[in-house]
Amino acid sequence: MAGITDLPFRNLCRKLGASLAFSEMISSNPELKATKKSQNRTNIKNEPSPRAIQILGNDPKQMADTARHCVDNGADIIDINMGCPAKKVCSKATGSALLKDEPLIRDILSTVIDSIPNTPVTLKIRTGWSKVQKNALNVAKIAEESGIKALTIHGRTRECFFNGEAEYETIAAVKSESSIPIIANGDIDNPTKAKFVLEKTMADGLMIGRQAIGNPWIFSDIIAAISPDTSAQNHHLHDKCEVITNHIEQIHRFYGDHQGPKIARKHIQGYCQNQKGFNDFWKELIEIEDKNQQLRLLTSYLHSNVS
Repeated sequence: MAGITDLPFRNLCRKLGASLAFSEMISSNPELKATKKSQNRTNIKNEPSPRAIQILGNDPKQMADTARHCVDNGADIIDINMGCPAKKVCSKATGSALLKDEPLIRDILSTVIDSIPNTPVTLKIRTGWSKVQKNALNVAKIAEESGIKALTIHGRTRECFFNGEAEYETIAAVKSESSIPIIANGDIDNPTKAKFVLEKTMADGLMIGRQAIGNPWIFSDIIAAISPDTSAQNHHLHDKCEVITNHIEQIHRFYGDHQGPKIARKHIQGYCQNQKGFNDFWKELIEIEDKNQQLRLLTSYLHSNVS
């Protein structure tokens, strides 16, 4: 997730039970490679293996070059994004807009895979461009024939964006006709829903996205629910406060004194927005630019309000 799954958040999710965490998507546009934002997004130093970087684009050669660059800098897995529904992404014929062009999908997949023959390449898609253009089955076949090692499917079309509820029938249909691992994604926000989606789709795994914002404990909760040998954990108040403040401190270190407090705000909002007194807390927080002041205010608020 752009703006969310940076190195501090990926490390936190892995620590709390996620088996794999993908980087923020990076553009294959060569003009953007040297930007600070792109460099941060490809920063996988001190990240445990397997390290996965997600790439975005519509030019097969550029995407292959980007994939090689990522592997040369330590990536163990390359994930290709054909699922992002954002307008600014689709307007450039990237992300889920590629679902409208199956020949180009095949060209991109084969070119990227051929460029890094010793590195697994995975793919993220939606069920199709629109409700009348659902082609996940066709895309899955292209992916498997091209050599994709695993396919993640979000249970909505691009037209649906994030509106309504995700549907899992399409994912189940793809799973029944595929021999590569299929990972289900969309609206999996609690252990009960996770069990339902696994049973409904028979998927090989689950991907959690937006539901982990403000709740990275969701991974250990789901593992406890679906693994008979794992017992549920009680997330005590003190432990939650420590996890949150440590996460914010890691953001400050990663981005520096100037950008750190600004970037931390979105995560603080995710952690705290449903707690008592949030509006007054938030008004005060957004005026703070000093990392130490931000951390002191957050710590005080958490110890008095987080449940």
